Formats: sequence, C-alpha cells, structure tokens
Amino acid sequence: MAKGLDVGTMNILSAQQDGNDTVFVQQRNSFVEIDYSDMAEQMLSRSEVLHIRKDDKVYVVGDDALNFANIFNRETRRPMQHGILSSDEKSAIPMMKLIIEQVVGEPNHPNEKLYFSSPADPMDSDISTLYHQKTLESFIDDMGYDAEPINEGMSVIYSELADNDFTGLGISFGAGMTNVCLAYYAVPVMKFSVARGGDWVDEQAAQATGTPVDKVTSIKEEDFELDFETDVGGVEGALSIYYENLLDYVIEKIVEEVDDEDVEEGLDVPVVVTGGTSSPDGFEALFRDHLQDANIPFSISGVSHADEPLYSVARGGLVAARSDEEEQATSGGAEAEAAADE
Repeated sequence: MAKGLDVGTMNILSAQQDGNDTVFVQQRNSFVEIDYSDMAEQMLSRSEVLHIRKDDKVYVVGDDALNFANIFNRETRRPMQHGILSSDEKSAIPMMKLIIEQVVGEPNHPNEKLYFSSPADPMDSDISTLYHQKTLESFIDDMGYDAEPINEGMSVIYSELADNDFTGLGISFGAGMTNVCLAYYAVPVMKFSVARGGDWVDEQAAQATGTPVDKVTSIKEEDFELDFETDVGGVEGALSIYYENLLDYVIEKIVEEVDDEDVEEGLDVPVVVTGGTSSPDGFEALFRDHLQDANIPFSISGVSHADEPLYSVARGGLVAARSDEEEQATSGGAEAEAAADE
C-alpha cells in the first residue's frame, strides 16, 4: 500500500488505492475559535465535529470550520498562508497535525510510503518553502509513514499525463500559490511557483466589493461561472476580473521562466490545468484563450482541464508513492536472489 497527500492552503486531501478504485479523503485546512462550555463540547462530540479544546477555548477544525464561522460571524483562521505554514499563526502546526491525521489515518504497515505535495519556491517572492517541507516530513514520519516530498507541479504531471509519457506542462492553481512544472519523460525541465492563487482572487474581490473574504469564498465555491455576463459591480463580477488577471499573471511568469531556462523551442507539449482554483465553469476556455495570445517559444499541442481538479495533486502523489514502493520491492527481491546465489 501507499498514499498520496495534497497539503493545500485551502484543502488537505489524501489518496489511496482500494482494489481498482482510488479513495480520496478531504478536509478543509482551516479552523475557528469559539468559547468553551461543557454543553458546546458535548454537542460537538455528539455530532462528530472535529475539534480541539485548549484552556477556555474550543477550536473547530476542518470542513465544519467555515459553517461555524458563518454562524458566529467570525473569520476562519488558516494554518497555512501563501502555500506554506503560516508564521503568523501560533496554532498552525497542531491544527495541521490534527487535520492530516484525520485525512490519512494510520499507516497500513510500518514505514508505508507517503508522498506529500510541496510547492516550489515562488519566483515573485522571497518566501522559502524549506521549513514548511521539512516540518511536514518530520511529523508525517512520526506518524509511522515513510514521507517523501513531491513538487506540486510534478504531481500534476504524474496524475494527468501518463498517456503522454509524463511529458507536458502541468499547472496547479491552488489557493495559496500556483505551481508550474514542465517535464519531459517524467524529468522536470522547469518548475516554479508564483505567490498568487485562489486566496489572492478572493482577497482582491473582497476588498473591491466590501464583502467578507469567507463570504466571497463561499460564493466562488457554490455556483460561480466565468461567463462575464452577470453581476457587474457585484462579487461575481469582481471574481471574474481578478480571475482573468491571475491567468494573465501566471502566463506572463511562464514566458519569463521559459526564457530564463532556455527551454528548447522544438518542444511540442500538452498543457493540463488543475487545482481547486481552476474549478469554476469557463476556466479552461478562458485559460486557453489567454495562452493563445502569449508568446511562448514552444508549441502547445492542446490544453485540457483535469476531470477532477481538486484531486489531481493527491492522485499524482499516490502514483509516485506506488511506483516507489514497487521499485523498492523489485530491487529488494533482486538483492535477495543475488544473496542466495552467492
């Protein structure tokens, strides 16, 4: 057995194989603080709401956090910001541990292989991802897993481009960052991130319309479409404007990085977009239109949108983890045979 884990700013998801099916478990990566009372804790426990009590506070964690935030008219708090552990949130690590434990469960055997997503250092920020990556690796190892980081963009390649020999441009539009990876036969040619994603879109739309960020997020996740035909001056209109700006920004950075890396002009590759931020209807068409106008120095054979954009990164981690376990089993068997022959 093996598992993949997508450690996202908005959601944390695991993937594991069950027969011919891939099973996903998901929790929102957020929490909300409420005052403690015996009755409140009893009700939370009875309703199986994920929570932690600390002193005179109770922290509701995961999917229920947004519901409680709306009920109590409070903002949710995030263990992660801009794609990595938040340095401003003292409760980040214990909250992340609880959510990850809930999502991945106990290992099926000691040192079960688990590949978890890790962003590339952003090209437009001085943010370092090293502390985030090593901290996650440490406490996942402490859970009994053999944890291995995988670049988030490369995870998209593993998930969506197997039929193209793991060759192409994978772009994961997450909440905290957007990760980009160009691979050739599963070998990364270029990988980077930009420090903008769905959170940036929500924050800009909230500021422009005077709407709470959590409310903007809820509107975006319910039935928002990138059709540019409704709600001019409202939240959906603002979301459309900043979505378009995000796509232009990401494509501009791709062109810059391709030029810096001196990528071969003769390449002809597919592009796949995924991630929770890419979920609204109309995203694929809008991205394709903007990409056609860009001066990218290699050929694009086609643009596709992952069938299940929220699950791509976790699925890619699972593919990598299973491949690693199979390789270890094969090499272990070969070593045993060699030892027997001696």
